[in-house]
Amino acid sequence: MAKDKEDAPVEEEVAAEEVQEEAGTEASADAPQAAPPQRVAVQVDDSEASCAYANFCRVTGSPEELIIDFALNPQPMGVPNGAIDIDQRVVMNYYTAKRLLAALQMSVQRHEAVFGVLETDINKRVANQ
Repeated sequence: MAKDKEDAPVEEEVAAEEVQEEAGTEASADAPQAAPPQRVAVQVDDSEASCAYANFCRVTGSPEELIIDFALNPQPMGVPNGAIDIDQRVVMNYYTAKRLLAALQMSVQRHEAVFGVLETDINKRVANQ
């Protein structure tokens, strides 16, 4: 169901230094120490975003870019019988990847603090049930 762009703006807070970094206006190393970064609101419009579920990902890259492929593995336990069809590919630079890593790590830590540690080894999860 499509929405008008004016109907779905979402504000997200980011550190001002991240906004400057993406704009290419980083402070030089010999500049005086600035005050802690202020939080600023950034408008985000997700009305045209697509959504897909993935239980498989593959990370590859080059010296300049990181490539993350997402797919649905119909056989999550053991070795799949056939090829896994890649549904989505995200290509980003390593600076964006590092910010994504930090955001994901913080989100997983919050989740584990509330719901307990996530076991990523499926064999251990099945054995514990």
